[in-house]
Amino acid sequence: MLGTLLTLFLVGLVGLIAIGAVMAVLGSVLGMAFGLAGFLLFKVAPIVFVGWVVLKVVERVRNGRQISAADQRWLDS
Repeated sequence: MLGTLLTLFLVGLVGLIAIGAVMAVLGSVLGMAFGLAGFLLFKVAPIVFVGWVVLKVVERVRNGRQISAADQRWLDS
């Protein structure tokens, strides 16, 4: 009887330790993923967007809208 209770106690203790380890690893992975996503969304994306807008403005000022003669004929037909 006492041996059975100790066995159940040890199995429960090992199970709790294993579940705690799995939850710790899962929390670390999710934390890193959300950290990376936040960094990309709030730090990198605005810089890329501003660069894209600047390039479009410079392109429009420098060249205007230019297409090839073949494309113009295709649009006119």
